[in-house]
Parts: sequence; structure tokens; C-alpha cells
Amino acid sequence: MKTVLINCSPKKKFTASAYFISLQKLFVKGQKVGEVLRNKNDYDRILENIKDADTVVFCMPLYVDCVPSHVLPFLKVMEDYCKKNAIHLNVYAVTNNGYIEGVQSEPLLQVLENFCNRSGLHWRGGVGIGGGVMLNVTRIVFYVQIGVLFLNIILNILNTGNWFHRGAFENFISQALLLGFFNLGVLYYLGKQGLAINKGENSGKKYTRILIPSFIFILFADVFYVIVSVLEGGMFRGLLKRK
Repeated sequence: MKTVLINCSPKKKFTASAYFISLQKLFVKGQKVGEVLRNKNDYDRILENIKDADTVVFCMPLYVDCVPSHVLPFLKVMEDYCKKNAIHLNVYAVTNNGYIEGVQSEPLLQVLENFCNRSGLHWRGGVGIGGGVMLNVTRIVFYVQIGVLFLNIILNILNTGNWFHRGAFENFISQALLLGFFNLGVLYYLGKQGLAINKGENSGKKYTRILIPSFIFILFADVFYVIVSVLEGGMFRGLLKRK
């Protein structure tokens, strides 16, 4: 069985879509091919890969309650390609958004379902994930924790000659379990969808979110977007821009 997982995020590095693809791969058997869709230069390579595939998994963020704009023309090209070559793939989706509610991805999943109906493909369902950006941050935090753990081990070896630092390991395990808890809903539903992919069955539309209280999510999200808007949205850019 060959499964093509397509990262449809327009961003290049540390994207939430790439993170969720890596999680989905954990539950998929057989040959797994990762692809990236950002512009027209990617079309031919992706279409060639799906030609002999059994399943395609689209992974993308929610933009303005729909699929990202660069994905729409590809879907049209893929529709024509599949009709011309009599391709009848199973199609699944993993979507994420910046809201706390995963159900906000419903319009996007409906677009993909309509695309499958027009293209003669088999729509099998998808997972809508709320708080996708914050969940992606947990991955980055986990990498930082690994680095801190190794640093503590090295310092402990230099100071005591013993590599085992009990406090460092206990702190790492507790923090890792906390981050894992935040991702528990995502892991559960991606696991269920992975089982459906392996069997070629319908998984339906499922919605989940980062497992923290909404009022805490809103607080952190507000701080995050204020910082982003200041650094990237124009305040400093406007001050430093050439007149």
C-alpha cells in the first residue's frame, strides 16, 4: 500500500501541517511518501507520485474558513488528471486552525469532500484540529527540553563524573508527559484515522483540540498574536521602512 501525505502549508519551516503529518505517519503502514505543495512547480512531481498510490492525505491549515488559495488551482489540476487517468484514490485530510475549536475546519473538509465527488475519488474523512499553532509550539518546546536535558547531563558529568542527573530526568519526564497530554486528542484521532487508512475504510469527520482550558488558550493566543503583529505586522516594519 502506498500513501502520499501532502503538506499544503505555504510556509517553509516548522509548520503545524508538517508536525501533524509526522504524527499521522506513525499510524500508517506500507510505503509512505511525503510531499510538499507550495506552487505550480510542485504539481508534476505530486501527480506522478499519486499515479500509483492507494491513498492521499491532505494536510493543511484553515485560511479564511477554507483551503489555502494556492491549493485550489492544484485541486482543479488534480481533478482533471484523475479523470483522465481513471485514478480512484482514497482521500483523507488533516486540517488545523488557530481557533480553539477543531470544528471550525468543517467548511474546509466540505470543500475536499466536494472535490472528491467531482473527481471520482473516494472521500474517507478527516480530522479538524483546534489550536494547531499552539500544538506545534509544544513540539518546539519538546526539542528545547531535550537540549536542556543533555546540557544538564554534560554539566553533571563535568561536576560529579556521574552522567545520571535524577532531577534533570524527573523534570524532563514530567514536562514531556504534560506536552503529551496537550496532544492526547490529536494522537487519538490521528491514530483512529491511521487505522482507517490502513484498511481503506471511512473514518468520518472528527474534531479535536489542544487539551487546555479555553480561557488559558485565549490568554496565550492573544499574547502570541500581539507579539506577531508587532514584529511582523507592521509596527517595527513601518518604523524602519524607507520613506
